[in-house]
Amino acid sequence: MLNGYGSTILDGVWLTLQLALLSMVVAISLGLLGAACRLSPIKWLALLGETYATVIRGIPDLVLILLIFYGGQDLMNRVVQLLGYDGFIDINPFIAGVGTLGFIYGAYLSETFRGAFMAIPKGQGEAGMAYGMSPLRVFLRILVPQMIRLAIPGFTNNWLVLIKATALISLVGLQDMMARAKSAGDATREPFTYILLAAAIYLAITSVSLLVLRYLERRYSVGVKAMEI
Repeated sequence: MLNGYGSTILDGVWLTLQLALLSMVVAISLGLLGAACRLSPIKWLALLGETYATVIRGIPDLVLILLIFYGGQDLMNRVVQLLGYDGFIDINPFIAGVGTLGFIYGAYLSETFRGAFMAIPKGQGEAGMAYGMSPLRVFLRILVPQMIRLAIPGFTNNWLVLIKATALISLVGLQDMMARAKSAGDATREPFTYILLAAAIYLAITSVSLLVLRYLERRYSVGVKAMEI
């Protein structure tokens, strides 16, 4: 049915999952850093975090991907030429994809994390300090667990969008699932079959992700709803 392209597309699926997961790790790191900057009492840090979130969220993903990949590669080669290197540095599409998607969705997660931290009553952190807990322990034992619970709905949405955005990285040369499905369709002259297959696989990945994240949301909400009632 797939004319021998099944294993090739499965390899592309694995590459797509790796791209999405590693990009999300980068995005979470940048999102937490961005949220910390935006909540900082230091004005220049708050401005830096706000600028990052506003600018990145205001530009289409495709424009940023092309700008960072081609612009970054050109800038890097110009710099190394000034340093005396005559060769050409070709950025690996996978590394570029992870960095670019992580950078983009870090801006979205910074807003998610910022809102979650702001929703936690200040008195809870103050109560922890009053019991003699260190600021780090208050952060890890009181604030972070509640932040995770409050951030999961927004995180879920960003994760689902990031998975779909991985298809854009095929435009810069990454042989992910989308690129391989398109190549198979072109070779067999059955583009609809392979594009439909790619759509079904994306739907399966997002559906499983949604189930897992909804389970985590229920897990982190244990006891909270009962207390509210």
